[in-house]
Amino acid sequence: MKITVKWIAAALFLLVPAAAFPQLALPTVGPVLRLPDQRLDGMTDPFIDPVSGMVDGSVLDRLTPSELSSVLKQLRIDLLNQFVRQNGDYVERDRNGDPAVRGVLIATGISASSLERAEQAGFRILERSEIEGLDLSYVKFATRPGKSLKSEQKRLQKLAGEAAISADNIYFASGSSPLASNAALLANSAVRSGAMGLIDGGVAWHSAITMPVEQRGFARGAPKASSHATAIASLISISLQAGPRGLLAADIYGSDPAGGNASAIARALGWMAQRHVPVVAISLVGPDNGLLSRAIKAAQGQGMLIVAAVGNDGPAAPPRYPAGYKGVIGVTGVDQHEHALPEAGTATPVDFAAPGAGIKGASPEGKLVALRGTSFAVPLVAARLLSHYPAVNISRIEPAVTGLIDEAKDLGKKGADKIYGHGLICGKCGIR
Repeated sequence: MKITVKWIAAALFLLVPAAAFPQLALPTVGPVLRLPDQRLDGMTDPFIDPVSGMVDGSVLDRLTPSELSSVLKQLRIDLLNQFVRQNGDYVERDRNGDPAVRGVLIATGISASSLERAEQAGFRILERSEIEGLDLSYVKFATRPGKSLKSEQKRLQKLAGEAAISADNIYFASGSSPLASNAALLANSAVRSGAMGLIDGGVAWHSAITMPVEQRGFARGAPKASSHATAIASLISISLQAGPRGLLAADIYGSDPAGGNASAIARALGWMAQRHVPVVAISLVGPDNGLLSRAIKAAQGQGMLIVAAVGNDGPAAPPRYPAGYKGVIGVTGVDQHEHALPEAGTATPVDFAAPGAGIKGASPEGKLVALRGTSFAVPLVAARLLSHYPAVNISRIEPAVTGLIDEAKDLGKKGADKIYGHGLICGKCGIR
């Protein structure tokens, strides 16, 4: 467990780095993948629908722990390999094997002398940026011709030992919903102070989304409607009961094959900090990243509470981020029987659980579709947290978290545990 009432305020200023591991959740929000035909020994049906991209939860529920671990690990590897292969002009692996924007390195906390050494060594500066709202700057470098991202990351780190050198890692959706279409984007509406924030894809029009939504793009071709963000926005709308404050939605994918990267998430957090958003939902997962960790810390330092998914790569998977960062509220999903989803991660600290199966959400095609994954538990917890923390105020963080803990239904072992955290939030919420 990483959240206790006494700890939460102090933890907003702490970060614990962890090793990054390969990961690809199902399905991606950005570039669309044709999913491999995954079958299990002795089973005639694939456990992923090749048309909709939906995980067949009934198959996962029947697996033994060892079978589940093996299946999810192989699926993660297959999808990661396929993603890199299909988008090789835009992405490559970093030194940890995670997908990232091709040929780009990001330095935070780099000194003028290190900048000079890097340029003398042949690294070309692509961009010097200040993230408005976070008081955070970074420098983007191009890798040298003919050099891999993996080797260049190591070389630049040696040249700038004081800096955090990372790739511009790519983050993926932590839930399964039908693949995106070219549906109409929901028209922007005026959103007042105290709105909830969503960092994901673009939100399509749907009758279930009745709150005002203001959208902004942080990738090429953004904002562009996506199924994942549309489903999450509908759950937020229902949970907030169409309140007037509405939603700020940042599309970090658009039509960019390398969308969903760390720098886009960081800039989206800056926009929300400028708008004084108290609670932000991020149903995306990926590796630890130097720029992202500093952006999260800067946003938290201004009083922003971030709620994130723990991922769907199974109990044997490594920690996922941003949910793994200190002070971020990690959320898992449960089914209709209040049992943890078998595919939910547990290496990433879990703070709360919420329905992640047996619920429906809006699709860009105007329908209500079945949802599954920790992604869809996040907006339910975030909406309840917003009721306790309606405006940015660091002194109110502790009572807000206390209020959320008090309304949680204890599941599993008595007291807080690594499977359900403090317990179930909003067990009857969501579209059924």
